Amino acid sequence: MTRSEFVRLLVLNSICDDFENVDQIILPDVAKTGAKCGLTIERAEVVDALASLIADGLAKAYILPGPERSPFSGELPGMPPMDEVEENFKTYFYITKKAMDLHLSDREWFPLDDEGELRKDWQFGS
Repeated sequence: MTRSEFVRLLVLNSICDDFENVDQIILPDVAKTGAKCGLTIERAEVVDALASLIADGLAKAYILPGPERSPFSGELPGMPPMDEVEENFKTYFYITKKAMDLHLSDREWFPLDDEGELRKDWQFGS
């Protein structure tokens, strides 16, 4: 597994249970897990991972709240520009059903145990 594939899986894991914003949740979550693995993960890597997940149909971007007060009504047609930290935290990302099926099919790649500590048997690239 390459570094970009690993970051992509960490991002997918971060958005699998709720709509999440890059700067509020996704980046801190991915960076924290990456640090436990000896990696420094930058915001640009997270944004690139989100863009590739959206391009592959594994994630979608949303403006929250949506126009009908439903989170799904604010769906964006693709990856929005995320060059700068948002001041109002309005852009969120969520996993698609296709991605959830993938996510649930293989958890061996995930580096942390149930207590949030690095698994003793985990190695980058395994």
